[in-house]
Amino acid sequence: MSSFRKALKSRQKNHHERSQPGFRKHLGLLEKKKDYKLRADDYHKKQNTLAALRKKALEKNPDEFYYKMINSQLQDGVHVMKKQNEEVEVTEEQKKVMRTQDVKYVEMKRVAEAKKIERLKGELHLLDADSKPKNTHTFFVDSKKEVQSFNLATHLNTAPQLVDRVYNRPTLQTLETKSIQGAVEPRSMKKLAKQRKHQYKILSQRIDREKKMFVISQKIQTRKDLQDKNKKVKVKKETPNAAAIYKFATKRKR
Repeated sequence: MSSFRKALKSRQKNHHERSQPGFRKHLGLLEKKKDYKLRADDYHKKQNTLAALRKKALEKNPDEFYYKMINSQLQDGVHVMKKQNEEVEVTEEQKKVMRTQDVKYVEMKRVAEAKKIERLKGELHLLDADSKPKNTHTFFVDSKKEVQSFNLATHLNTAPQLVDRVYNRPTLQTLETKSIQGAVEPRSMKKLAKQRKHQYKILSQRIDREKKMFVISQKIQTRKDLQDKNKKVKVKKETPNAAAIYKFATKRKR
């Protein structure tokens, strides 16, 4: 039996599909059966999809409604969700810090920033800060003649060059015994004012940074608290400037 099989295999021929005849080569490669099979499968798949969509459209409930009908719009032939006008709960910067840092690290950096702010405030005393409301000093006189002849330096009993200083404005009696502390020349005063303005700008940036870090630490802590399985109710939703507020059910400790 085995010898018969060997003899049978020796007489078998491999049948191949013919190639494109020479006079038809200008038409390109001759399509083989495997190529036709792929093309036919793709055609039938598309026809079945269209038939299923037609059936779904015919059987659709005319009263059907879902929110994507009003919350989406077409852009270049593609349905895109409309942008909500509501405020974003978490900014990209906050997401990045919350993913990579722990609450203890964020709180440590916030405390360090707060100490730097206190030190800067102690150095500057917030005397010329732009955010500070400007003080006004009203002088009262008895007649219009006194208004015309009013001299601020004489009234304050100080030197004329010290009138524009809102701080460290000594009287003439003090100047007889002590020298003027700080710059008096306009050029030096302008330079010092520029330096103070720069310091106030740094202080403002540090205050903003400290506030942001406080919000981030609060949000991280809130997410940790939410891992507790106790019953809770959201009282206030999360915003970029504040963490969400939850009210937890009281649990009796044993």
